[in-house]
Amino acid sequence: MTDSEKNLEGQLRECYGRVVYSHKTHEKCADLLLARHKYIKLAQIVLSAVVTGGLLTALFDFQYLAEYKQIGVFVTLIISTILLTLNSYTKDYDLGEIAQKHRHAGAELWIIRESYLSLLTDLHIQALPVEEILSKRDRLAEELHSVYTGAPSTNFKAYSMAQTALKELEDMTFSDKEIDAFLPSELKREGR
Repeated sequence: MTDSEKNLEGQLRECYGRVVYSHKTHEKCADLLLARHKYIKLAQIVLSAVVTGGLLTALFDFQYLAEYKQIGVFVTLIISTILLTLNSYTKDYDLGEIAQKHRHAGAELWIIRESYLSLLTDLHIQALPVEEILSKRDRLAEELHSVYTGAPSTNFKAYSMAQTALKELEDMTFSDKEIDAFLPSELKREGR
């Protein structure tokens, strides 16, 4: 490999690494938002039930609850205010929709990630002339820019989760034995 091919390889490896992290970060962002969305919806249901129970208690004259009626009305008012706040938040900030946008960005980044990996392979086996690899690299940069322009912003927590998944849990790596399990016997490495 020439010095210029080594420099190109270094750049492609850097781009590949950034896309791997971006892809995983968008996946983790979607997971976080969907979990928050689920908890907010559950809280809305529970708070609605409590408010309904409080209103029913205030509406009907239950003799055995008469001394607690004022406290019940006050508690119902506080819970109703919390529910109103949650409902206002979800009206303007649709977590499910934003999570879906992160999933979409992750799916678009996945194909770009795989394309960078293919370019690295093509460079190593000299399957394509360097000029063609450069042209494909430039097209991938444009595609990547387009994805980033339309994608929602990620956050530090999602990035940290992606970092843990990639570095410690080895989300993107497989042993030969794991890969062999998916392949027909003719393509397996074990037993060659």
